[in-house]
Amino acid sequence: MTLDNSFGLPNTHIQMLAPAAELDFFDQQSVRLPKNLSATDAWINIISRPAPLLKMAFSIRDAVSALFGVKRIGGFTGQYPETVKVGDKLDFFLVEHVSPDVLTLTARDRHLDVMTCISLSRQVLTITSSVKTHNRFGRFYMLPVAPVHRLLVRSDLKRLRRALS
Repeated sequence: MTLDNSFGLPNTHIQMLAPAAELDFFDQQSVRLPKNLSATDAWINIISRPAPLLKMAFSIRDAVSALFGVKRIGGFTGQYPETVKVGDKLDFFLVEHVSPDVLTLTARDRHLDVMTCISLSRQVLTITSSVKTHNRFGRFYMLPVAPVHRLLVRSDLKRLRRALS
């Protein structure tokens, strides 16, 4: 699948689901890394060592969401292919774009669409998350997820920087 980058941020390779004004959730956080990595290596490094509270967050998410007929996602497995290509699944995410500097992942269902774009430029790693909700459940789901997501990404970026130092 080829992504339409018309919704990306200007002068970057960052991809989003829609223009920022049309999103129901947008978060972008960056960290300067002490050494070069590919976007895929950075992502796998982050999710291979998830934050301690992430497993609990996924368990709560799955328990509550299952009550509304939403498929369980289980969290991150730690099992990843040596080479990542478009169309692969990285846990519950579909790989929609992959290059040395950009990894774009999506998860889509009837309640919401999520896009996470991991990008690197001059050793600055940026994680950009964009969400479009489709119904009340999607909007309700994002109420607790939005602030927790921001905290988890901030923590993940700090842990990655420390791990690479």
